[in-house]
Amino acid sequence: MSQSSFDEELFGEAANEMREDVEEHLAAAREELPPVEAVWETEAENTLGALNALRSALDVGDAEDHLHDAKKWYAMGERADAFEDADDLEAEIETLDSAIGDIEDAREQVGELASTIPSLKGVLEDLHAVDDGDESEEEAPEAESEAEAEEVEAEEEEEEAEE
Repeated sequence: MSQSSFDEELFGEAANEMREDVEEHLAAAREELPPVEAVWETEAENTLGALNALRSALDVGDAEDHLHDAKKWYAMGERADAFEDADDLEAEIETLDSAIGDIEDAREQVGELASTIPSLKGVLEDLHAVDDGDESEEEAPEAESEAEAEEVEAEEEEEEAEE
């Protein structure tokens, strides 16, 4: 066997291993992504619980690390011109990269929203407490007016009865 055919055989073997490495890391990254049910369904008792559960569900785990490794081996294979057809790998890398970015953005937004809910609840409780207090105060003058009206009416009836 000549050196060039030996080198070519080894290069082909290495290229196949690189492709397998990229595919394995892409599969591992996909496995780390949250399941649809965890993001779509909830059993929380309140809004804050639902948001916290969603935030936890939106954890990508080690998906970023696996994607990084896939990108690294893909770049090596591309630079060495080791892949005959790598369009599928490139498309998968882009898809996973975009999905991980979207999930992380959503997780950040949910976290921000979850952090505002307790203070919003407090503000609403304070506002409703003031409203409840105002209603009590408003009801009192109305009650006094009704009592006064009844007294005036009773006095008028007494005057009519005396006449």
